[in-house]
Amino acid sequence: MKVAVIGGGAAGFFAAIAVKNNHPEAEVSIFEKSQKLLSKVKVSGGGRCNVTNATKSIKTLAAAYPRGGNALKKAFKIFSTEDTMEWFESRGVPLIIQDDLHVFPLSQDSQTIIDCFMKEAKMLQIKIETGAGVKDLVSINDQWELHFIKEHLKTQIFNKVIIATGGSPKRSGLVWLEKLGHKIEEPVPSLFTFNMPSESIKELMGIVVENATAKIEGTGLKAQGPLLITHWGMSGPAIIVLSAFGARILEERSYSFNVHINWVSIKNEETVFNDLKAVSQSHPKKQLSNFRPYALPDRLWQYFLNKCDFPAHKLWGELGKKGLHKIVRTLTHDIYKVEGKTTFKEEFVTCGGVSLESINFQTMESTVTKNIYFAGEVMDIDGITGGFNFQSAWTTAFIAGKLA
Repeated sequence: MKVAVIGGGAAGFFAAIAVKNNHPEAEVSIFEKSQKLLSKVKVSGGGRCNVTNATKSIKTLAAAYPRGGNALKKAFKIFSTEDTMEWFESRGVPLIIQDDLHVFPLSQDSQTIIDCFMKEAKMLQIKIETGAGVKDLVSINDQWELHFIKEHLKTQIFNKVIIATGGSPKRSGLVWLEKLGHKIEEPVPSLFTFNMPSESIKELMGIVVENATAKIEGTGLKAQGPLLITHWGMSGPAIIVLSAFGARILEERSYSFNVHINWVSIKNEETVFNDLKAVSQSHPKKQLSNFRPYALPDRLWQYFLNKCDFPAHKLWGELGKKGLHKIVRTLTHDIYKVEGKTTFKEEFVTCGGVSLESINFQTMESTVTKNIYFAGEVMDIDGITGGFNFQSAWTTAFIAGKLA
């Protein structure tokens, strides 16, 4: 049996290795269009490679995927985060779990993961061809003929094909799969930060608020967590998660919208009012600038006072009910204009791809044509940051590699 794996990234290597583990007699070839293998693995997690997340609950795990979570619930029962960790550690890659459950190689170096894959591929005699982009698949008696972009490369025939080409930023990159009958969900960016060219808060770049809540005006979208002010706008987990769950809506709005920030993540404004009232009663003679509620960063608190038109030397006891409400509104309902996006670090993730309607998640085989399987981000699956995108790659690749 001859098996082609199209794509030399995380899902492609994992799938090729799984094929050889399940079918030792198979001839397996990986075809990568670029000259670089595992390039996304190399830059992941700032070069440390966040291989998975230590979350054990399948329900919690599935909730980390804006798209594909329900389909993955079944898949995670076949190959879980615990299976991923055991897979790497049994191959001589010790792992470490951070407090936030993000899992990295103990070496803190993505090259460790790359070396592991290359060693496995060599040991299993998996053929690897770079500069071999596939432009077409032609069906011949339940087999598949691969036609390459570079004309000097000969067409080759395989019994089964696993497609692990990763996310395509443009629909044009998926036309060859659409021609085979697969439904395509329009690809749009996911995981990005917010640009705020007209907002002065950018001057506070570097400030982190550990627990803020961000909402997109006019939608039910919201996310809670650390928020980072940058020289272009806002980033941090609260913003990145919001961008992932809002990927389609924000693209439809051409990345021009208002974001509402609750800097203290307390829903009830009356609670915040009572907290501030207690401060004004306990410290009436203290200047506003000298007493920061909720341990807010000093420069951010000064920024809020300025926004409320309160001089720094004003006393807490002078605020009155109206003044307190003004601060409450700023802390819980601050509004900023977003005009554009910036890719989050080197994390390029797309929402969209081959529709899950075209895939049987028990086997990862195409439901529209025989002997074609899918793995990784080429499908309409994407997760938030924290090792989730790699986990879906490992899981789907493991199942595809069974060639069931």
